[in-house]
Amino acid sequence: MNLKIKIITGILIVLTTCISFGQQDPQFTNYMFNTMSVNSAYAGSRGHLTFTGLLREQWVGIDGAPRTQTFSVDSPVGKKVGLGLSIVNDRIGPADEFYADINFSYTIKLNENRKLSFGIKGGGRTLSLDWSRGITQNQDATFQKNIKNEFLPSIGAGLYLHSDKSYIGLSIPNFFTDKHYDDVKESVAAERLHFFLIGGLVFDIGDRTKFKPALLVKHVVGAPLIFDVSANFMLYENLRLGVAYRWDDSVSGLIGFQVTPKILFGYSYDYTTTALQKYNSGTHELMLRFELKSTEKKLKSPRFF
Repeated sequence: MNLKIKIITGILIVLTTCISFGQQDPQFTNYMFNTMSVNSAYAGSRGHLTFTGLLREQWVGIDGAPRTQTFSVDSPVGKKVGLGLSIVNDRIGPADEFYADINFSYTIKLNENRKLSFGIKGGGRTLSLDWSRGITQNQDATFQKNIKNEFLPSIGAGLYLHSDKSYIGLSIPNFFTDKHYDDVKESVAAERLHFFLIGGLVFDIGDRTKFKPALLVKHVVGAPLIFDVSANFMLYENLRLGVAYRWDDSVSGLIGFQVTPKILFGYSYDYTTTALQKYNSGTHELMLRFELKSTEKKLKSPRFF
């Protein structure tokens, strides 16, 4: 990529980010497989030990574009308690952020079909900034002081109402308004409160086909709402196909294979719908989930969430 294209791309990135009012936390197309990262009450809800890894390469072809890796493990502990660990490594431009949180959930049974889970999470993140890395539109940014692994604590909470066929959840992943890298101002700014609303339904539309529409709404204080909607089909309990749309950002295709009763592999591709579409080849996400199911669990149909 020559200098002229780099400058144009950098300007477009700033303009696009300004339009979206500055995306602060990492975003995922496979959010339906990464629920605990936004709602601690999800911990242990699958009923067995679960490991999930996710790799996201955003806006491939643009220097300094976001790159994110996540890993989580969660499990029920007894009949009412769930525990989980969530780790996120995120890089954008000159900034590196590493998140690590312990998640705790407590579940009460409302009736034969529905349960309500309460969740809390605690941990922290480290923030590093190297202003010599990448291209900046703000020339003064080059002279700002670098940051090396500054620790910032985090505390969050969530509610998760769920059954075998539906779920809805509300959460605040972090109550603290600490530092973060602002990619619009290209400086260190205060973190804003994030509110997440998630929901989904599962319908049987045949003996071997299930349909799941899902929704994620994110509100960042001082910014407009962000909507993610998706529609996925599960065929023969092994193949998952779907589409997704992120408001004023991208359209996506999703595919997943239940390789074995314990292993699920997923992939998604995002096509950018903003002005950046001319300067990148899209966004790729890979997801791998491994579950230690009991003999009883193996006999049941795969969970769709």
